[in-house]
Parts: sequence; C-alpha cells; structure tokens
Amino acid sequence: MPKWLQTLLAYRRQFLDLLVGVPSYEKYVEHMKTHHPGEPIKSRKEFFCEAQEARYNAKGGKVSRCC
Repeated sequence: MPKWLQTLLAYRRQFLDLLVGVPSYEKYVEHMKTHHPGEPIKSRKEFFCEAQEARYNAKGGKVSRCC
C-alpha cells in the first residue's frame, strides 16, 4: 500500500474517532510512556471500555439504553 494512502487512511480514522468522541489509544500510550513511565499501560480493549463508560455511563463497554 502506498505511503500516501496509509497516511490518508490514518487521518480518516482519526477524524471519525474524534467525530464520535473516541479518544486516541496511540496518544494515550504516548502520554503514559512520557509522563508515567513506571505505570502499567491498559490494553486497547480496557482503554476503549473505560472511554465508553466515561462517555455513556455504560457497563463493561456496552452502551446501555432505556429503549
């Protein structure tokens, strides 16, 4: 795959994630390595579930709805 296409797809994913309010796992990992080097880094699934819970007050990463 050409490098320009990989870059374009990465920007597309970042845009869509920001559009729906999903924080960047890569930025989280970078932050943890830079500012908290001794602390464990959550897995992608743990990170996503925590983000979902914070955003939607969900249980275990699943969105709960009343209807």
